[in-house]
Amino acid sequence: MNPYDQAHALARALKESEEYREYARLKDVAYEDETNKVLLDEYKKLQFRMQAKMASGENMPEDDLRRLQQIGTLLQFNPDVSSYLMAEFRFQRMLTDIFKILADVAGVDLDMLAQG
Repeated sequence: MNPYDQAHALARALKESEEYREYARLKDVAYEDETNKVLLDEYKKLQFRMQAKMASGENMPEDDLRRLQQIGTLLQFNPDVSSYLMAEFRFQRMLTDIFKILADVAGVDLDMLAQG
């Protein structure tokens, strides 16, 4: 059994999963509107910046944190965007679960990494 072949089979299974199909469908709906697209892109950029800062032990600048919260508040009241973000969360949770399975096989302690 070739691990690369299995990885490709897993990728196909992920793409065919209900979680991915719903995520992709709702992403298209959310990004149809130009205002949603701009806000989502900014929100995701700020989220990534915050995660990078946290990973390096730094704090997010107050202005960026405030902007992230403001955009998040706006987005939660848009049903198309809110549905998309929830679908994205469900798909990412599935990916995280799969990564944990793979990490266990490799002997990688993810809890130890999260504490560092």
